[in-house]
Amino acid sequence: MSPRVTVIVVNYRGGALTRRCVESAAQDLSPVDWSAIVVDNSAGDPEPDAVPLNDLPRTTLISNERNVGFGTAINQAARSTDAPLLWLLNPDCEVLPGAFATLAATLDRHPECAIAAPQLLNSDGSVQASARGEPSAWTGLFGRNTLLTRFFPSSGVARRNLPAADLVASGVESAPVDWVMGAAMLVRREPFDLAGGFDERYFLYWEDADLCRRLRERGWSTRYVPLARVKHSGGASAKTRSREATRAFHRSAYLYYSTHVVPSPWHPARWFARVALPVRAWWRTL
Repeated sequence: MSPRVTVIVVNYRGGALTRRCVESAAQDLSPVDWSAIVVDNSAGDPEPDAVPLNDLPRTTLISNERNVGFGTAINQAARSTDAPLLWLLNPDCEVLPGAFATLAATLDRHPECAIAAPQLLNSDGSVQASARGEPSAWTGLFGRNTLLTRFFPSSGVARRNLPAADLVASGVESAPVDWVMGAAMLVRREPFDLAGGFDERYFLYWEDADLCRRLRERGWSTRYVPLARVKHSGGASAKTRSREATRAFHRSAYLYYSTHVVPSPWHPARWFARVALPVRAWWRTL
């Protein structure tokens, strides 16, 4: 008999965090028939004194000989389970009590919803900007970590791109959003499979925006659920290879932009992005 939900965590040199993540999810899922799959992308580059992951409860460990990337690892795990719900969590997440039940109830109330995502909390307890507006040319100027957003956080463009804080303040039970960070999302299996899972051209970053967009084009929605809460320290895996992560972010940003925003290969904006994004990545890694 298939479990109701399978927790999927992709590990890259973060064994202690991954273990805490799975244990927090297990505690929250105690009344539910569940399983977990940890995909270890660091088997070919193990961390010193790695924390063991092969003895976690109800957990299958898949060890890859090389780092295949986030989306590919998620797809790999999804093919290994028949669960109708996939609870995707980054290793630096800690599930707070009641999160799964709240997200599952949202999916039950909204049969058109493919992804229900919790409120993510920063290490200091503040609201993380995990709900997002559709990426556009303005996203590069008013993104989560840009100077314009820091100086003008109340601007209309910034609030459209980063609506999480406003949605939490409104007290809304849940709300449709364009996309959510893949750090924590409860995914309905059927639409995930119909969409082909994550696009494996994205090694790291932007695969979540791409998936939400492709699901929306098929008539499914993504909902942000502030009443479900998960702590997310952020970027734990990327910190171990910060330069590579920065380059991957900008490569994926161009892939998303050229696929969805400016698909014409002759559009001047696309050529500008093709030059500007690698330059920005180079500058950020100096």
